Amino acid sequence: MARDKVLLLDPTNCLENIEKASFAGNTNPYMTNRPAPVLKGKDFASSEEVEAYDKLCELSKLSPIPDNEMLANLGLFLVRGSFVRLMFLHKLYLKSLCTSGVIMEFGVRWGQNLALFMTFRNIYEPYNLSRKIIGFDTWEGFPAVSPLDGGAPTARVGGLSVTPDYETYLEQILSAHQKTTPRTAIKQHQLIKGNVIETLPKYLKDHPETIISLAYFDMNLYEPTKKCLEVIKPHLAKNSIVGFDQLVWDEFPGETLALKEAWGLSDFEIIRDPLSPMQSYLVMG
Repeated sequence: MARDKVLLLDPTNCLENIEKASFAGNTNPYMTNRPAPVLKGKDFASSEEVEAYDKLCELSKLSPIPDNEMLANLGLFLVRGSFVRLMFLHKLYLKSLCTSGVIMEFGVRWGQNLALFMTFRNIYEPYNLSRKIIGFDTWEGFPAVSPLDGGAPTARVGGLSVTPDYETYLEQILSAHQKTTPRTAIKQHQLIKGNVIETLPKYLKDHPETIISLAYFDMNLYEPTKKCLEVIKPHLAKNSIVGFDQLVWDEFPGETLALKEAWGLSDFEIIRDPLSPMQSYLVMG
């Protein structure tokens, strides 16, 4: 799942401030009294960095900027780690731009990547009706884990879940993005809920015309990653892009093991981005 907070921080204080600011007198139907799960992992940041990130998170919730100017000023809170991840996804989109096909993300969580892909499509190919963007997730956390998935605190059943009914909220966000395009009446995105081991084969059976120009893996786990790699391979074209969020990551070794077993490593050049070193991609030959 996507690590939206830079350096795997555990922003406990920030979440406490969000709860105080958000749940008092709350009328938002998508915000519940159950806070989002806190991501725990290796602490690569200094205490000063953690404090700074928490402060930015707190200030974002206390912003005096008028609502009609907030979206235009989100860069106020965009830190290095988040920005270079955005740049990495932008690079993947550009590399897949001249290849026909859909974009698939496996492991959506809060959905930022899908929204970014929609924005890139709106910029570069707003009239390309075949560039459908499809996201697969349970939105209930991991349905199962195995010993091959490592010892991270979130490597457990239900790990990396989101707030209840979050996919409904995400659908509204993506639909709003859709309305900024020239062809607003034609839906060009789809959220598919469930265990991807079951939902992906069904989707491809129902849509035999599918070619995948860009696939992005962010599931962390061995079994679903391996299954998806095996299933999508016949639907990839020469120059299709396959991106990975956790390759060579010791806390979640399952993604790397899945790639080794499903495709092997000798036939591909695995490319690391120097600005966003946690992510990598390969180009189908």
